[in-house]
This record gives sequence, C-alpha cells and structure tokens, in this order.
Amino acid sequence: MKNYEEVVGIDVSKKTIDAYCYQAQAHREFINDIVGYKSLLKWVLKTTKGVDVFYCFENTGYYSLKLALYLSSQSIVYVEESPLKIKRSSGVVKEKTDRLDAELIARYAWLYREELEPSTVKSTSHLELGRLLALRDQLVRNNAGLKGTLKELKVLLSSPSTDVGCLSLKRSIDYQKKQIKSIEERIKDILTEDASMCKNYELLISLKGIGLVVACQLIYHTGNFTRFANWRAFSSYCGTAPFEHRSGTSIHRRKQCHYLGDRKMKSLLSMASVSAIQHDSELRLYYNRKLAEGKDKMLAINNVRNKLIARAFAVVKRGTPYVVLQQYAA
Repeated sequence: MKNYEEVVGIDVSKKTIDAYCYQAQAHREFINDIVGYKSLLKWVLKTTKGVDVFYCFENTGYYSLKLALYLSSQSIVYVEESPLKIKRSSGVVKEKTDRLDAELIARYAWLYREELEPSTVKSTSHLELGRLLALRDQLVRNNAGLKGTLKELKVLLSSPSTDVGCLSLKRSIDYQKKQIKSIEERIKDILTEDASMCKNYELLISLKGIGLVVACQLIYHTGNFTRFANWRAFSSYCGTAPFEHRSGTSIHRRKQCHYLGDRKMKSLLSMASVSAIQHDSELRLYYNRKLAEGKDKMLAINNVRNKLIARAFAVVKRGTPYVVLQQYAA
C-alpha cells in the first residue's frame, strides 16, 4: 500500500455511508446501496483528480459486506479493518459523529498505509457457512430458553401433560430441533461442495473432542486455515495464548491470557477440551500431569485448548488425519 497518494475513510452504517478524503480534506454522505456506491466513486474521482486511491472502512458485518462486495466487483483496492484497532489508534476522542469517524478511519489508514494489506471478499461458500453457523447458534440458544421455561412450568402445574402452554412449548422445541438438524445438513452439503473445506473438515474430526460445530467454526474463523500463519497466532486471536506481565523489579505476574479475544471460539474450545480429556488418553494424561504440577483446573484446561489448536493446525498442514501415538508405543 506504499504507492497510494490518497486514502478514503468510510464510516458504514445501516442506511448511509460517510466518506472522507484524507489529503483533500473533503467529506460527503452517500446512501448505503449500489446507487450510493456509484456516486461515491464518481465523487472520489472528481475530488482526488485521478490520483491513486485506496479505501478503508471498519468491518461491521452485513452493512460493510455489501460495500466490500461492490468494491471487489470493480477491482478496487480496499482495506476492511478491525474497529478496535482503529479506535485504539485514535487516542482520546470526546466527540462522536459519522463524519468524525470517517475522518479517523482515513487518518488511521494513511498513517499505517505501509503496514496494511488489501482485503479480499470471502468465497460464497465461506460466507454461507458463517451465516448458517450464526443462525444455528441462535436457534440453539432459543431452544435452550424454551426448555428452561418448559421445565419451570412443569414444576408449577399439577397436570403439565395437558396444559396448553406446555404443549405449545413442546411443539416449538421439536420444530426448532428439526430446523437445527436441517441447518446442519446444509452445512454438510456446503462442505461437500468445496473440496478444500471438505478435506480440512475430515482432517479436523479425526481429533478427539472436535465435531461438526467446532470443526466448521475453526474452518470459518481461520479462513479455511489461510488467515493465520501458525497455531500460536490463532491462539492469540481466541484469547487462549498466555502473555507476560511485568515491569521493572516490582511487577512480575505469571503469564495470563488477555481478555481480548473471540469469546465464542474460546468457549467452543473449552467444551472441546473437556470432551477430549474424557476420550483422548494422551490429553487426559497431559491434563492430569498439569494438575500434578500444581496448576489449577482452568489453567490446565487452557493448556489442553492450545494442544487442540496445535493439533488442528498440524493435521491440516500435514494433510493426514491425527494418529494416536500411544497405541503404537512398545
């Protein structure tokens, strides 16, 4: 990104986008649709007088995805950055407006232009996989809430089998179970249609503790294992990597995981670790050894989480399923 002479920072909201040209110090608001994107490009071309320009905006989910898809279709260079990175680089900001946000995004992109890498749109199968995983997660949470409500009603009522409320809840629970199963079948179809994702999925489920959901989440969050250079980088992303915390001679704490991380992925890895400890003899011995060393349970489970991440990256890099070495030991 070194050869660009101008950057356009874009603050994306549901209905509008605010664009700010950093060098020209010009601002304008557009509608967040195809017509607005075309007007944006015309305005930038007129304002910057044809110099090399790249665009930068925050990743805001579906709202920014529409813009990313359009810029990608026009072969325009853009950077989709984490909102947290931009916020922390802005210093103390007391005011909050869409124009100011666009200006701060443009400032960030210009200052860090030599370090930024152009973004690319994920494949259609990858995007659909992410949407289905999110929908499945929402249905599972809703179903858990309905089950809790049904359990409470059964305690309060003398005849729960004939109560209209209980019957309605049971039908809703059964229906959502069918929907969850249907989504899981569609997820399997997506994996089957993509050879690379299908191969990595088969490799991942060869690990004890990793099933359909965890394997698919790993594929989605790692960009099918292309987004992170190694397992340690992904561990840091999940919030399971320990970091040092010391200063001078007075502050010297033990290594701890940073609070910033993908909580959903961390939670799934925790459940996968508990399952792996129960069904994988090697990880069970490893976990018990950590406890014998005096580590508390959560720290030992975090060690198992990192073991699972390391194994996942290893089987994908090697291209062969995981083999339990103990069964071949003399």
